[in-house]
Amino acid sequence: MHQHAERWRDVQWLFTDVDDTLTWQGALPWQTLKALTELRDAGIRVVPVTGACAGWCDHIINAWPVDAVIGENGGVVMWHEDGRRQTKISYTAQQAQPGLRDWIDHLLEQYPNRTLSADQAYRHCEVAIDIGQHTQRAPQFEVDALLEALHAYGAKATASSIHINAWLGTHNKQQATLDWLLRYGVTEKAAPQQVAFIGDSRNDNDMFAYFPLSVGVANIAPHLAALDTPPTWITEAPGGLGFAEFASCWLSLVR
Repeated sequence: MHQHAERWRDVQWLFTDVDDTLTWQGALPWQTLKALTELRDAGIRVVPVTGACAGWCDHIINAWPVDAVIGENGGVVMWHEDGRRQTKISYTAQQAQPGLRDWIDHLLEQYPNRTLSADQAYRHCEVAIDIGQHTQRAPQFEVDALLEALHAYGAKATASSIHINAWLGTHNKQQATLDWLLRYGVTEKAAPQQVAFIGDSRNDNDMFAYFPLSVGVANIAPHLAALDTPPTWITEAPGGLGFAEFASCWLSLVR
């Protein structure tokens, strides 16, 4: 990173995954919260972009030092404007969610170790399958089989470190990120120079590919072979501790 200091000094935005990127072992380390605060104070706009449910996003936008939060893989966006909390929801995905959930309920009858995520009730647009958050860790062949079935049904579906997220709609993390940036006059052409991304798993592949200033926390190691474009830098520490490591290094360049 120090070898590319000039490029990092031009970055104004950081988009970040949440589960096992900002968090670690199911909790938010204090080092992560401190790093988020320091980035904000340095003038860097931080936006979590995640598969997390709308309920989790409501907490993030109200309690964390971030500029906005993109949740449910782009189906939900929350931010503050003119002193009020604003929410944008994909109407198409929201209307299709009940039917998708019924179909997934039947699909999971073939997988006795899998259940819907514990936070499914707080999702507006998606259906999430627990692959290791509160259930036995799913083997990779089972994750791949579930993804194949969901894609065959016509759903978009990605696997994070804890969930498979499925939805019916055209949105995704990358497009929602670019749409948000455009609100601030950052075009698709300019975004790779002004934006950095940090993540931890295979469902961050498109973000790693689009943003050359990309970082993976250490726990991305088992997923590197499955990525079309690996992150440019990888931290030594995992999860939120790795995020804090990255933020400290970055801030040492811009201060």
